[in-house]
Amino acid sequence: MPTGIAGLDDVLLGGIQRHNNILVEGAPGAGKTTLALDFICAGAREFGEPGIIVSFELDADKLLRDAAGFNWNLEQLIQDGKVRIIQTSPAVLLQEFRSNEGVLYNELKAMGARRLVIDGLTPLKLYAELHHTPFREDMHTLVEGLSRLGVTTLVTAERGENLQLGLEHERFVFDTIITLMRQEQRRRGSRKLRVLKSRGQDFIDGEHTMTIEAGSGIHVYRRAQSRPKLTDLQPTSSERITTGIAALDALMDGGIYRGSVTMVAGISGTGKTVSAVQFLCANARQGRRGLLVTLDEHPDQIMRNAGTLGLELRKEVDEGRIQIHYESPLELDLDIHFDRIIRLCEAQQIDCIVFDSIAVYEMAAKDEAADFLYALATFFKGRLATVYFNYESPELLGVSQISQELKGSHLVDNIVLLSYVEISTKLRRALTVPKVRGSKNVQETNEYLIGEGGIAILDETMQPHAADLAVPQLPFSAYYGLLSRSPSRKSPAMEGAIAQGEDLPESVDPVQS
Repeated sequence: MPTGIAGLDDVLLGGIQRHNNILVEGAPGAGKTTLALDFICAGAREFGEPGIIVSFELDADKLLRDAAGFNWNLEQLIQDGKVRIIQTSPAVLLQEFRSNEGVLYNELKAMGARRLVIDGLTPLKLYAELHHTPFREDMHTLVEGLSRLGVTTLVTAERGENLQLGLEHERFVFDTIITLMRQEQRRRGSRKLRVLKSRGQDFIDGEHTMTIEAGSGIHVYRRAQSRPKLTDLQPTSSERITTGIAALDALMDGGIYRGSVTMVAGISGTGKTVSAVQFLCANARQGRRGLLVTLDEHPDQIMRNAGTLGLELRKEVDEGRIQIHYESPLELDLDIHFDRIIRLCEAQQIDCIVFDSIAVYEMAAKDEAADFLYALATFFKGRLATVYFNYESPELLGVSQISQELKGSHLVDNIVLLSYVEISTKLRRALTVPKVRGSKNVQETNEYLIGEGGIAILDETMQPHAADLAVPQLPFSAYYGLLSRSPSRKSPAMEGAIAQGEDLPESVDPVQS
């Protein structure tokens, strides 16, 4: 049976076994009562399954108030006879379950109830302690009584922060256990949900993000890494599409394969976002729908900057060929972020997608960033969507960081490295393509400029005239060690002698000269 709670049925692979007795446990504020209330309201509202809420502590007015904040219209459901709230005591409830019939049984039967919530288990424990009765016996009485009622029951229970230490008896006798947790990271609180067990069915294990959202209620976002493959086969295409930079296409053996993943790495200011905009705009003109996921800059700022370079990003966005999705890195949750992206891609039938910049994922969740990127790459490869990962790295050209810290180099098919090179007193930009899977890429360092139209790779035969420069500049081919950012000038005489196998020319005595 579907629970009706947004996202939870995905984790339960469709729903929960009917007549299972469910234990929802968690610390104060984890969302136990809200989830239970959502379970009852969703059943009555969406599936025509009436339900009863048995409460020991919260009165009906507070439950109605809470439900109103989520637009569940609980008051109307009660008036329509689909939901009933019963306030009672642990002693009365246990007495009900010790007999084959009672008030609760008759109420359930009269309204044709299919769901029952008991909120919560802690008052029953306190009752047992106060009256010096074995709680284990009361627990068996409760479970046996629930089984006779013929309904699917959800019981809430308080649990301390250290959930792994809990070996309470109820954990063994309930069919399904759902654990709710509150976590704090970098002074930001978040909620997690985990299905610990559920008899008679499979489910997706691990911690999933859970939110309580005004106007809608509980929403569970499954782990990004648990997304199923669309097919057991890896879709592969021989079609090449443009990077948006003709000279870069030539360096990459005619462009990049459709469905490939390209990482553009470099330090700040080298033009990663510019190259991404060129990629999206060029493919939009060829009928491919694009998405820019920006985590660094606001969309208005990106469109303004693109306009100053003559790139018509705003026009493509206005006409619906490119979408821009912005999320602040300050409150980024990877599971929620992933869910929003894939829903947008499926709704808009996205062909080309850029993530600018994936370094933010390290900041949001350092331990999960590599797995998250793998989940993204796997999902979009399954759709044959072409992906750009922009990565800002403060060192060399990002080579060691990509491989060692981010562990992302093996995920991508192509790598484009952007950097600055200082020659004399002038900073110049350098581009290298060290990796293009399935292609004969040109592995040389080229100079590029950013100007009207975006990035343009220079032809060395068309260098600016030395007289026009404050410091004369030679083409990159005249230097060694460009990637080290401390290049050395080549000697034409020595190069020629080595190439011809001749003796090296004698050094000139600076005193005599």
